[in-house]
Amino acid sequence: MSLPPFDHGAHTKYTEPPNVSWTLGQKVENTESGRKWLEGEEQGWQIINTAEDTPQLYPLMTSAIVPRPVAFVSSISEAGAENLAPFSYFNTVTRNPPIVSFSCRNAPRVKDTATNAKNGLGFTVNIISEPFVENANVTAIDAPPDFDEWTISGLTKAPSIHVKAPRVKESAFSMECDLFQAIDIVHPVSGDITATLILAHVKYIHVRKDVLNERGVVDITKYKPIARLGDISYGRVGDVFRLPRPVWEQEREKIEQASENSKQS
Repeated sequence: MSLPPFDHGAHTKYTEPPNVSWTLGQKVENTESGRKWLEGEEQGWQIINTAEDTPQLYPLMTSAIVPRPVAFVSSISEAGAENLAPFSYFNTVTRNPPIVSFSCRNAPRVKDTATNAKNGLGFTVNIISEPFVENANVTAIDAPPDFDEWTISGLTKAPSIHVKAPRVKESAFSMECDLFQAIDIVHPVSGDITATLILAHVKYIHVRKDVLNERGVVDITKYKPIARLGDISYGRVGDVFRLPRPVWEQEREKIEQASENSKQS
């Protein structure tokens, strides 16, 4: 399949939300985009029983649960072998203490990262940005155990403060982590340990000053993070819309009225 070249001129911009005139309790079909969206229901639903481990299940889930951030994990074995690998079953868990999670699939074998994360030497979780996505992607290769993916990545090791594993210097946001908890995911039928969920305690953060805004938080337009989609697809952040979280005390009267209207309809 022939694809157009990557558009380096495209950039993230902020817009209004999709339905700027939406009001409390308003039905989806009462907006133009909502009506068009609901037309798809006419084609019906496909039901999948997950107890039947069909080849369709994995690609379906990874194409639907999107976009996913990618944990670019640098770890080190007890013998000193370094490892670098991306994991897209990844997210933040809590603020206090700061915990992030990523999952390692134990097929066709237990991942070096899962083993290394348990050895007490610590590891780093780095965020991937557009300019070095190819460098990061190559580390997903199905290399033999103890192969050092750093050697083919073209990326630069930067020293950590708290852990032995280096961080990725090209990453604008890196976290030095200790293992908080490793949870083996046991299949309820076969009893096999199919994956290991790593809960990582973030001890230090390295963030490049040039990606921070005046409020001291990351500016997504400068950060350029990538997201994992289905199959071999990745995404980048396009238009961003701002949608304030409602505050009960500010919206109480409108909420009570909308709730009453809903009961009467």
